Amino acid sequence: MRRFLRENSLSLAFGALFLASLVGQAFAGWHQLNDELFADGLDQITLGGYLTSASFAVDVTENWQSEYLQFLLYVMLTVWLVQRGSPESKPLKDAGQESDEAQKVGAYARPDSPKLARAGGLRTLFYSRSLGIVMGSIFLMSWLVQSVAGWATYNETRLRQLRDPIPWVSYLTNSDFWARTLQNWQSEFLAVGSMAVLSIYLRQRGSPESKPVGASHEATGIEG
Repeated sequence: MRRFLRENSLSLAFGALFLASLVGQAFAGWHQLNDELFADGLDQITLGGYLTSASFAVDVTENWQSEYLQFLLYVMLTVWLVQRGSPESKPLKDAGQESDEAQKVGAYARPDSPKLARAGGLRTLFYSRSLGIVMGSIFLMSWLVQSVAGWATYNETRLRQLRDPIPWVSYLTNSDFWARTLQNWQSEFLAVGSMAVLSIYLRQRGSPESKPVGASHEATGIEG
């Protein structure tokens, strides 16, 4: 057990932080919504009712979709685009999908390579792009749920204001949907871009996301 915890400490730590944050968000969001309902003279809801509400769903998924979009774009763009001096970039000469030999697929696969890397054909082709496919699928599903939950929440607000609800298709072009979406996208793009640039000149000793402390500012694709 001790070995398992040590070897998986990074994923376990982030899993615990995720669950703690989600629980905290649930309680904070529940109290926030009940304050709004009280101000509107409406009945308050239970925690269970909030957890199954559109309000909770839209608050969660609008962040999920932006995070997975960030990583999807990062995974895909770093195939072709490079940043001189950044450990977040591959070496300048390796831009592109690289050769089978460099990627250790097909005839160049090693004994410990995944079976799908040795299989060839469509299976290897799919596996070679599986990370982007899964990231993209999660992004699209989260964005779809956000749009439906946001639509329901928006219509609940309109009904409380004695206004007619709008159809889902109309909500997709509504400023509420795009304000929720773009306020997350811009922060994700800023964070990733900042990491790529700041890591050229700044260091964090012992982190694989940083270059070695003594590495040149010009060194690209080197992690320490």
